[in-house]
Amino acid sequence: MTPDVTTAAAGTASLVQSVDWVAIAPPLIAAAVALVVLLADLFLPPARKRVLGWVTIAGLVAALASLAPLRTGSRSTFCLTANPDACSYTVDQFAFVIQALVLGGALLTALLSVRDTEEKLPAGEFWFLLLSSAAGAALLPAARDLATLVVALEVASLPAFALVGLRRGDRLSSEAALKFFLSSVTATAVMLLGVSFVYAATGTLHLTEIATRLATVPGQLDTVAKTGVALTLVGFAFKTAAAPFHFWVPDTYVGAPLPVAAYLSVVGKAVGFSGLILVTVVAFPAYADVWGPALAVLAALTMTVGNAAALRQSATRAYSAVRLLAWSSVGQAGYLLVPIAAAAYSGDSQVGATVAYALMYAVVNLGAFAVAALVARSRPLNRLADYRALYAERPFAALALAFFLLCLAGLPPGIIGLFAKVTVFSAAVDAGLGWLAVVMALNVVVALYYYLRWTALLFRSPEAADAPAGAERPRVPAPLTVAIALTAVIGVVLSGVPQLVLHFASVTLF
Repeated sequence: MTPDVTTAAAGTASLVQSVDWVAIAPPLIAAAVALVVLLADLFLPPARKRVLGWVTIAGLVAALASLAPLRTGSRSTFCLTANPDACSYTVDQFAFVIQALVLGGALLTALLSVRDTEEKLPAGEFWFLLLSSAAGAALLPAARDLATLVVALEVASLPAFALVGLRRGDRLSSEAALKFFLSSVTATAVMLLGVSFVYAATGTLHLTEIATRLATVPGQLDTVAKTGVALTLVGFAFKTAAAPFHFWVPDTYVGAPLPVAAYLSVVGKAVGFSGLILVTVVAFPAYADVWGPALAVLAALTMTVGNAAALRQSATRAYSAVRLLAWSSVGQAGYLLVPIAAAAYSGDSQVGATVAYALMYAVVNLGAFAVAALVARSRPLNRLADYRALYAERPFAALALAFFLLCLAGLPPGIIGLFAKVTVFSAAVDAGLGWLAVVMALNVVVALYYYLRWTALLFRSPEAADAPAGAERPRVPAPLTVAIALTAVIGVVLSGVPQLVLHFASVTLF
């Protein structure tokens, strides 16, 4: 072999990258099972399509199991040959925790949806879309370049539009899907414009390289870089339902099937916040003076708007229970923003408080939606008034919902909710954001009113207009019972041993 040929061969070989299949297994398994479900749907007769739900559940369990080898250390793949430290996919402790959260949330959503796909929703399309969205959600926290980040975000979001509007012929569902689609497309367009400005200023898409180059960006490109950072933040503000970009949330949650609303409130929120953490803490630390104050203001505004709107929900209005959960999720988004804002002032170690709080929120909010789905089987309007005397009718469901609401309020016996709020509050205080800590404390007190009002309804005496005692109750599907029991057990365990979650408050990104 001549020297020229040898050199060319060596250069070609240096461009060939090995793929760490273990690292990419969680999103890969979810995507592969989605394709299996899509193909199987073409050949299965309608009477046997219920098996697709169990295939989906098995696939999500397998994806969760594939996380086991990733629980320690850090693994990277798809790295630059010229700079092995700049990788497109990295599974560290942060990515591991968020992947477990989103896949676990998708699994609980699947349990909530088994009977709906048998009765109301097209099974094949639903399970394919859920798995596709879960694959994108699992990919995003491990993304370490802006291209992969945006692609993962859209893979998680695009199937969600269809899931919201999947109830064919339902006006509320179609309207919700349209609002969700238009707001999300606008957010994506703004984000892509911001990404293009960041690329123009730095010449790279890898987050770690962006961080290095933004620190030394030439003066003539400083305005371009700051504009790119600001527009990228606006795009993620839509995704996280931060005020004033939250307007799509209540109508979307009401119009979507309840399991899909639960999925959006937990998995969709986790996707948005993990992406926001990656771009701010990993890619844009040099511009902390831009995004830090902006996120602090957004946090205060979001929690205030969400809690104020939740207070206004009438007990007799149709879907008021779902609307209250929707506005509550907006308020909770404000709390989740606090540690990210604090990271601009006192280091990236603060973002671990967001991770710990998100884990608590995911468990109890999915549980609350599971009980709402149970109540909706007999009372489809799902008003707050429909929960009156639920304890007399379904004691286990009432006790579970009361526990979930107390966790969200941060009151005993919901100890995990209290500790998670204290962790977030401490992040604000440690960062010198005393004013934000005060705003948070006031909002926590305000939220106590509507959480306790709903909790009290569960144990009140039934009214004369209520269904007579002994009336036949709809049978509760076994998967729905499992979902409620599972979230309740996890919540109780975490309240008894809160360090299982709170130790994630120390998670950092490199």
